[in-house]
Amino acid sequence: MKVAIIILNWNGRELLEQFLPSVINYSSNEATVYIADNASTDDSVAYVRNHFPSVQIIQNKVNGGYAKGYNDALKNLTEDLFVLLNSDVEVTENWLTPIIQEFNNNIKLVAAQPKILDYKDKSKFEYAGAGGGFIDKLGYPYCRGRIFNSLEKDSGQFNDNYPIFWASGACLILRSSSFWESGALDETYFTHQEEIDLCWRMKALGGEIFNIGSSTVYHVGGATLAASNPKKTFYNFRNSLLTLLKNKKGSGVWVILFLRLVLDGIAGIQFIFQGKIKHCIAIIHAHFSFYGLLPSYIKKRKNHSSTMKYYSIKSIVWNYFILKKRTFNNNY
Repeated sequence: MKVAIIILNWNGRELLEQFLPSVINYSSNEATVYIADNASTDDSVAYVRNHFPSVQIIQNKVNGGYAKGYNDALKNLTEDLFVLLNSDVEVTENWLTPIIQEFNNNIKLVAAQPKILDYKDKSKFEYAGAGGGFIDKLGYPYCRGRIFNSLEKDSGQFNDNYPIFWASGACLILRSSSFWESGALDETYFTHQEEIDLCWRMKALGGEIFNIGSSTVYHVGGATLAASNPKKTFYNFRNSLLTLLKNKKGSGVWVILFLRLVLDGIAGIQFIFQGKIKHCIAIIHAHFSFYGLLPSYIKKRKNHSSTMKYYSIKSIVWNYFILKKRTFNNNY
């Protein structure tokens, strides 16, 4: 099985300098390493060419964000597995071996992720993926090891190979044939939650998605777009609504979307009380962007919506804030 590791880069010289060596040291015997550059204006491409000649460069013409950046980069690759790896991830020795074995052993496996721990505190799970992702009925994402901002300590509780709903875009392993069959990444998203949409579509076609806990990586998180940046708020809120509209079949989606809009408004009020006015404005912009995209996404529903059950619990918000259940095993 041929494997391609593709690291998307945009002006990330410092990140490549810090993290690319671990990828080459622990992966090059099992995979071809690519840098997909999103029209960077720094010297990151020249740096890679000069210091890591074994790494292949894919030069994208524009900065299309995560979704278009990867779609453009992958279209000419022929490997069986695509590993979409963030530039702020440190991999570990033999991390690829159990992943490749699982894809070889399970022909239904279309996507996976390793266990993702926090680079800044390696005893804890990292926000973007942790031990594998799920969403509740209202489309709110959560993970084994991470509910909202509560991060669990890693004590080996998620070292298993476990079926999940979505695998993290921080380190997303995809069977290439299934990736293209599902329609690839939705480029309207630009960044954030496009992996949830992709995984939903892949599962609706009968695929399986796993967290492979015998493999570990460490993720910095927010290196490209920090949590304090209102743009992150905009993309997270808007894209979550788009994912529901696009993939949840039936008229009941409108009730769910109405409830989400109300809860988003409450979140906006909370931002005001926290003095984060720009984040409240970002939610308003997200809603207006969502309204503007309604006609095109109603059309997309015809091709992508599914009756597949997508949630394990009805409301992670209720469990977390009202029932005070702050760990995955208490919520699931």
